[in-house]
Amino acid sequence: MISLGLYNYWIVIALMMVGLYIMISRGNLIKKIVGLNIFQSAVFIMYISMGMVDGGAVPILTEGVTSYSNPLPHVLILTAIVVGVATTALGLALVVRIKEAYGSIDEDELHRMDNDF
Repeated sequence: MISLGLYNYWIVIALMMVGLYIMISRGNLIKKIVGLNIFQSAVFIMYISMGMVDGGAVPILTEGVTSYSNPLPHVLILTAIVVGVATTALGLALVVRIKEAYGSIDEDELHRMDNDF
């Protein structure tokens, strides 16, 4: 029987597989960006899950506290979220330019048009 004790890691695996499947199986560029964002969210959840310490306190020195949580993974994820939003905005801007230039955002049609030239 599969243990569901660490359910957050099962969620990470499911989100990664869904995001990867969308990126590989879909030809629409916007759907590929959505798949990339789902995959990226899974990585965020994984890093946040790994940074959690049972019984850990905020890393401020106080009496009686012996176990502290590491804030570094959470800080890195905040930075990664900002980079992810910027990357998504750039990707969508490129999709708009591709649509204006070629009249399509389907990957197969773009390959066909590229081979015709």
